[in-house]
Amino acid sequence: MTMTGGWHPVALSTSIEPASSAGTHIGGGEFVVWRDGSGAAHVWEDRCPHRGMKLSFGFVRGDHIACLYHGWQYDAAGRCRYIPAHPDLEVPKTITVPAYRTVEAAGMIWASRDPEPATAPADPGEVVPVRSLYLAASAETVLQVVEGFPPRPFGGDAGPAGLEPVGANLHRLDIGPDTLLLGLQRLSDERTALHIVIAGPAETYSGEGQKHFLAWTAALRHRLESAPAADAVLSTEAV
Repeated sequence: MTMTGGWHPVALSTSIEPASSAGTHIGGGEFVVWRDGSGAAHVWEDRCPHRGMKLSFGFVRGDHIACLYHGWQYDAAGRCRYIPAHPDLEVPKTITVPAYRTVEAAGMIWASRDPEPATAPADPGEVVPVRSLYLAASAETVLQVVEGFPPRPFGGDAGPAGLEPVGANLHRLDIGPDTLLLGLQRLSDERTALHIVIAGPAETYSGEGQKHFLAWTAALRHRLESAPAADAVLSTEAV
């Protein structure tokens, strides 16, 4: 397990539906992000203690997630509650999956390994999701390219773009009258996920606003992956 301290974004809130799961990485470690039937989000190590199968390959039933391999079921706290091959067994309390503190803020799911983590990312109010962008570049390179290659504003005339951290792994990008929030997930030393939302009401940004910034994310990916990192960082052309 290689998750460092503090809060880490792992997905857009809208990308994980109730009773579903997905696998992801933080710092090279493997994690499962899942929602129980009530909609509560959970982030665990992505490994069943029995034979090491990825729990993200399994299925969610109510407030349990079950391993695809032998059907062992775990409750929302990570404790195994049922083993199909031994239905009458009182499962030992020691059979558990490491579970991490999980919150939702700024339209994203966040996880921390800290027993008492720092204050969770601030919730800016209503947000509109754009996408999660998975990039073959370090987090530092991604931030440099974003700063030098901002989108055009959607809601008005262009002005100077400003990128600033508002948390350990959350950045605010102001472009004219518009604001994007960028959750930075360090998948590994050379791979990064950028979870992008618009800070603003759906009435203003849903539909055309999402399409506008979605086009920028495609251009950003192309800039990062089609040119050497140094050339990508030096560009200041906006799209």
